[in-house]
Formats: sequence, structure tokens, C-alpha cells
Amino acid sequence: MTTIPQSQDRSAFEQEQFLKILSREEALARFEAALFPRALPGETRKLGAALGAALAEDVTAPMDVPPFDRSNVDGFAVRSADLAAAGESAPVRLALNGEIIHCGTAPKLQVAVGTATPIATGGPLPRGADAVVMVEHTQLAGSDAIEVRRGVSPGQFVSYAGSDIARGEALLRAGTIIGSREIGMLAACGLAEVQVARRPRVAVISTGDELVQPGEALAPAAIYDTNGAIVAAAIDENGGGAVFLGAIPDDEAKLEAAMRAALAESDMLVLSGGTSKGAGDLSHRIIGRLGEPGIIAHGVALKPGKPLCLAVCDGKPVVILPGFPTSAMFTFHDMIVPVLRRMAGLPPRSDAKVNVTVPVRIASELGRTEFVMVSLVEGKDGLIAYPSGKGSGAITSFAQADGFLRIDALADQVPAGTDTEVTLFTPHVRVPDLVIVGSHCTGLDLVTAQLAHAGLTVRSIAVGSLGGLAVARRGECDLAPIHLFDDKSETYNTPYLVDGLELVAGWRRMQGIVFRKGDKRFEGHGAKDAVAAALSDPTCIMVNRNQGAGTRILIDRLLGGARPEGYWNQPRSHNAVAAAVAQHRADWGMTIAPVAHAVGLGFIPLAEEHYDFALVTARKQRPAVQAFLDALGSDEARAALERAGFRPA
Repeated sequence: MTTIPQSQDRSAFEQEQFLKILSREEALARFEAALFPRALPGETRKLGAALGAALAEDVTAPMDVPPFDRSNVDGFAVRSADLAAAGESAPVRLALNGEIIHCGTAPKLQVAVGTATPIATGGPLPRGADAVVMVEHTQLAGSDAIEVRRGVSPGQFVSYAGSDIARGEALLRAGTIIGSREIGMLAACGLAEVQVARRPRVAVISTGDELVQPGEALAPAAIYDTNGAIVAAAIDENGGGAVFLGAIPDDEAKLEAAMRAALAESDMLVLSGGTSKGAGDLSHRIIGRLGEPGIIAHGVALKPGKPLCLAVCDGKPVVILPGFPTSAMFTFHDMIVPVLRRMAGLPPRSDAKVNVTVPVRIASELGRTEFVMVSLVEGKDGLIAYPSGKGSGAITSFAQADGFLRIDALADQVPAGTDTEVTLFTPHVRVPDLVIVGSHCTGLDLVTAQLAHAGLTVRSIAVGSLGGLAVARRGECDLAPIHLFDDKSETYNTPYLVDGLELVAGWRRMQGIVFRKGDKRFEGHGAKDAVAAALSDPTCIMVNRNQGAGTRILIDRLLGGARPEGYWNQPRSHNAVAAAVAQHRADWGMTIAPVAHAVGLGFIPLAEEHYDFALVTARKQRPAVQAFLDALGSDEARAALERAGFRPA
């Protein structure tokens, strides 16, 4: 096991005994045992500010609701005994009393034998009356009397005092989450304020020399701090009050000062980064000096999230999340949210789950519980779950996934075709209206924008042309974007279709060699000569594309059997190829012209490829598919594609 450099502080040195991998269950149990039981701080809030808070104590009704007997209908307050003999052939005549009872009007006259008093819905029942007859069941008999042709029973259309809420009864229990209904109950009892659990104040610090706050200029090799904003929002979502203190560089003295100040002012401290036990990671070394008992767990058998660090310093939880956004959010929701909600007086999260089928094999690592984010689509026999496959550093993985599935620590894979359970990120399944699986292109966003503006949801999953065709053959998507060249027929896409699929023409895009302008190995040459020059120079590094991509087929045809340096570097997108060249990690690769021009790279045209769609015939008449086809052929989409450098078919 890698050890951290020794600190001069003995307490930090002694913390090294905790640097071993714990199971998820053991780590969480240790963490909670070091924190609970604990008192739940409360505060008084006005009703308008109590929404979403948890009650800190039971609330007893201080009064009856309603506070008086009241009418449930518009009609007449009567004595039920007066109408005992009433019927269609024997109407009973009642004299009208000289008042009308409205809401908020206190009755002044008694309802004597043979009389009735007009009363509105919600009006207080007058003395002497024990029922209300609906106005529809009466008929005026002059200006001062009514005739009633049906009897009423005692209490008919009357709500008695305390029938809704009785004085002294338990109105709401401690721990109840205050929603609009609870606020209505409290207001009905005249309560203007309520005692609730105080939101834990949670300090959030990002760590790392490479971090830049959004809105500032991005230096070379620097990245924007996404974790600070994500973690703060997640804290607020789960009952805490986040206070983001910014990003602290890898300076031990500065970081320790910031951590001490944060703990002094807050109930909890959450940091991101600085958990991987490397020389530049300081946070966990500082914890040993901040209070007892210190580190509870440093390293949890989770994927993503293995380097999670959990600590308690003088009764306050301190959490160091992994630096990668997806790792940070998974570990936060799985390990930290239960503790945070308990500190906020909130009940555990109630996550919705659905049964799904996994169509592809998912490899896993023995010994670590793994969480795999998935996107859901509607299949022939139920929901299908596709793994996102973007890795723990991807910000969009968490935002675009519908949920996650769990792989047990004792399993090394999820076989294709497995039926399993997915935990949703939202209370309900959000099955998209249109599912597109295959090769991705920036032009696709220009077409689907019209669908989004029309209120349709589109799910696009990038798995490459061949992967998309496999999904389309199984009927698990609507359309599969493809750009596959067939050597025998020397045509694009059509030879790859099978029964049940039909081709929809998309657009043409120029594929070619991308390089940094001024590189004489490529400048002024055709594609074949440029590649020959690259292959003759052992220092020239290429960047390839993933297997299954149409671009990869073109590259392999161009290279023949050659496997130059960089061949096994296989990113999944055109943008990644361009970035590798622009950032000097590679010297050349293959991408499409619009991407090359967007980042200012040189471009040698090779072939205009056909980016088309394999349409699943059985799904052709679905409204969202028809909307896509209409959008694809629209003047608006064609103009947008041309502006972006594509040539509509």
C-alpha cells in the first residue's frame, strides 16, 4: 500500500493506522457511531420560512378546528324536528328570521320552532338550529317564508366544532417534514411560527492548485471547480445550509487555517480533492490535528469513490470527497447524505427503484461495491438500462443519467441480458420520447433542437456506428446514426442494413487529417502523403478512434497494417481527437472539418462520409420519430447544418 509522507506532527503520523480499505457498510457504521446519538438543535421559524424543515418537537392543537359549528352548504339553518313530516305532497312552511348568516358573521337570533335562518357555506350555526337544509330543496313562499318538501336529520350538512382538529390532540409529530399541507394545518390552528430542526451549517472547500472558479480565465492545465458548486447544491437539497468558502491551493498552512476557521463556524466540513494519499494531498494529514477521534475511514471499497475519507473532529463530521465529480457525488449521496439528513432531523431518502434489463455486459472489479450510472429507454419487454461509460471524471454522467445500478463486491461482471434493479435519481421514470443510439455528431443537436423546443425529450447515447446498429437490430432505439463504408460496394451504410431497418439520409461531413498549423510533415500535403510522412517519423504520435466508430474504419484503411505510436489511444469523439492534437499530446488524428476548424487546427480533406440514420421500421410511426423526420427535412435544420459546415443530403 502506498504510504503518505510522514508529518512532523505525531497525531497525523498516528492516523496512518486507518489508511486501509473498509467495506461500505463498515465505514458508514463507524462514521455514524462516532456521531450519534446527538442533540438536535432547534430554531423558531415563521410559517412562511418553515417549508421543507423538520419539526423539532410535537405540535399540540391549541384550539378546535373549526372553532364553532358551521354550515357545509348554502341553505337554511333549521330545527330538524320541524321537518320530520315534510314530503313532496306535504311541504312544511317555515318563517324566515330577520338575519342572513355569512362567513364571519356571528348569529344574533335564535332559530325558534317553525322558523329558519338563511345561512352561507361556512357560516356559524345559530342557537336553536341543529341542521341545514340545502337551498335547492326549498321554495320561497312569499318574502318571509319558505316551503321544505324533504326532511333532514340532526347534524345534516353541519361540521361540528373540533370535527377536523380537536383542542389538545397531537397535530404533528417531531420529525415531520413541513410541506404545504402541514403549513395549512398549523395556520388553521392560528400558529404563526413553529419550532423546527436547525439546518446544519456545512462549510464546503475545494482543494487543489489546478482549480479555477467559474467566470475566471482558465490557465493551461487548469480546470474549473465544478465540485464546489455541485456539493453545495446537494447539501442544500438534503437539509443542510451550504457555505462555499472557495478553492484553497495545495499549501498546508493555508489549508489548515481554512479548515480550522470552517470548523469553528460550522457544524460540518466537506472538502473535495486531497484524498488519494499522494504527496500533494494534504487534507487528510491536517485532520489529525483538528480534534478527536480524527479519521474514521480513509479508503472505502466503492467504485467510484474508493479514496473517500471520513473523520470526526470534536463531534463535528469532516468529509473529504474524491476530486472527480462523479466519484464525489456518488460517495456524497451514498455515504454522506444519510448522516446529513439525520443531523437536519430529516427522514432517510426514499429512492424510487425500477426493474430493468441490462443489454450489454458490464465488467466490474472484485472486492469493491460498484455503482454504474445508466440511461433508461423503453424496450419491447420493459425498461432497458444502458451504462453511461463516461467515467468518474465526467460531469455530464450524473446530470444525464436516469439512475444507477449496484454491482456487489463479490461480482466481477453483470452479464448481458441480466434483469436487475435501478435506483432512480428522480421520483419517477423519465422515459424519453425519442431514443437515438449510435455515432454522435454535433449536427445531431441542431436537428433535435426543434424537438426539444416542442417539448419532446430526446435521449442520445454515443456507442459508435456498429454499436448503434446492434441496438437498432434489437429494437431498443428509434434511430441509429451510422457512417460505415463498405469496401466491396464502395458505398456508405446501406450494405449494413438488415430486415426491420431502413435508411434515412442525413448529411455529409468531410473527414480528414487534423494537425497543428505549421507542421511541415502535414502542411501542403494530401492525406496519403501526410500519413506516409507521419509513419516515417518515429517521434510523430497519432491519436486514434474507438473500435466500432466509422472514423476508425477510415483510419485503418489509410494505415494499412501499420500501428504507429499512439494507435492504441482510442477516444470516443471527434472533439477528443482535436483536443489531443491542439494540446500537443498527439501530432495528428482524424476528425471532421467543423471540429478541426472550431479549434484552429490544420485540416487535410480525405473523404466526404455519409452520416445517415438506420430507422427501426416498427417504430417509424411513433409521434417523436415523425417529428424528427420532419425536423430533419425542414429548411431551418438544413440551414443550421450548412452554417456548421455540413452538407445536408
